[in-house]
Amino acid sequence: MEKVLSNEQMVEADSYTINALGVPSAELMRRAGIAIANEVKSVYDKTGIKDIVVVCGTGNNGGDGYVCAEELRRLGCNVSVFPIEGNLSRDCSRERQAYRGRYSTTPQGGIIVDCIFGTGLNRTLGEKYINIIQSINSSGAVVVSADIPSGINGSNGLKMGEAVAADLTVAIAEYKLGHFLNDGLDHCGCVVRADIGITCLSGNYAKLYTDEDVKIFFPRRKRNSNKGTFGTAQLIVGSKRYVGAAALAAQAALKSGCGYIKLQTAPEVKQALAARFPQVIFTEEPDLSAGSIALGCGCGVSEELYGTIKRLLSDYRGTLIIDADGLNAIAKFGTDLLGKKNCSVILTPHVKEFSRLSGLSMAEILSNPVGTAQNFAAEWGITLLLKSSVSVLTDGKTTAILSRGNSALAKGGSGDMLTGFACGTAARGVQPFGAAAAASYVLGMTAEICSAEKSEYCVTANDLIKNLHLSVRKLTSQNLSVKI
Repeated sequence: MEKVLSNEQMVEADSYTINALGVPSAELMRRAGIAIANEVKSVYDKTGIKDIVVVCGTGNNGGDGYVCAEELRRLGCNVSVFPIEGNLSRDCSRERQAYRGRYSTTPQGGIIVDCIFGTGLNRTLGEKYINIIQSINSSGAVVVSADIPSGINGSNGLKMGEAVAADLTVAIAEYKLGHFLNDGLDHCGCVVRADIGITCLSGNYAKLYTDEDVKIFFPRRKRNSNKGTFGTAQLIVGSKRYVGAAALAAQAALKSGCGYIKLQTAPEVKQALAARFPQVIFTEEPDLSAGSIALGCGCGVSEELYGTIKRLLSDYRGTLIIDADGLNAIAKFGTDLLGKKNCSVILTPHVKEFSRLSGLSMAEILSNPVGTAQNFAAEWGITLLLKSSVSVLTDGKTTAILSRGNSALAKGGSGDMLTGFACGTAARGVQPFGAAAAASYVLGMTAEICSAEKSEYCVTANDLIKNLHLSVRKLTSQNLSVKI
């Protein structure tokens, strides 16, 4: 599990390290520049490209660049600096004076090191910087960005008018939210973290989940077990118009490891699916003894659905997962019912659904996805999975960044599968936060596996369903131990 910091948290960590721990800012800049240089030298050696241009801005990111260039010169690389003129920060000015190498008249080279702006950028770029960045992006060079691609907001990943498209980004000290959110995801390339000895005191940072963090939700199964051991998942999904939503949710739930899958749906759906899925138990009413209940996928927005949600919030005691039309029904008929609940609740909106729920514009959400999700989850006492290209999971106190997956998931049916898998996982006894994390992570892993074989263009929901086991097998194999 890796820390993922906002701009403000990174500034706080810098300040604490410098002022409380007594590490000079000059020393931190030296460490950062050398760390960047080491990564660039690795690219230099692997590619055989023999000219490097370091593009240095006027702030501390530019200072890191001058240190990087001097270190590359010392290592014998063919390096020059393209300096952007202006009012230099104190540390940047010092490192520019210490640089002993050559200068370039253009921001062009076989390898370009982007040290124009760091994570502190909070304004739309002017024409001068846009022109430089466009020159870098059109150069055909291998581009390495220092800390974050210049032009990307470090806290939300939005492009500030224009942004460098990096092949490699060297995250200084810790990962930043901007590496994973919005435009940052497509501009950072491969992201590597360079530890330079900065101490982060804040415990309220988001956490980037890895295989190690998710495998705990798939413990080794006891042989001395039965169907009841692994719980019951109840799905209230589908309609005459959306038979497929019910099919996908049910199939994903069947692969989650729970003991029983119960399905409450429209008669037309039952008729279409009963023979295809003999393992599924069809019901007329919700089973309030189920470990988890999920509803909303393909149901259609109606007062009847809203009434069902209201009754479940009052009468049910397990984990209730609300997705799709369930979310839209709450948004249409009132969110107040979320304050009157006796069960644990997981909401799984994408950004547009969250906009309807929260009353915030999509622009407001995209400019602060973590903060808006945290505030909503805390206000209503729920677990919120804000689905996007990288998803944000929070209960208002703990926040996870779930970065697995790709555009193969940008197709109808992905949300239905996530809901079904989360429901089955919660039914096994996994707590709401873990169930949502496991479902998002496994689906993302599966998209990557399928895309490696078929490409992101051609992967279908059916491919994902058929290959969920590959992701689960990978995670569960890490929990096996051989004893003789």
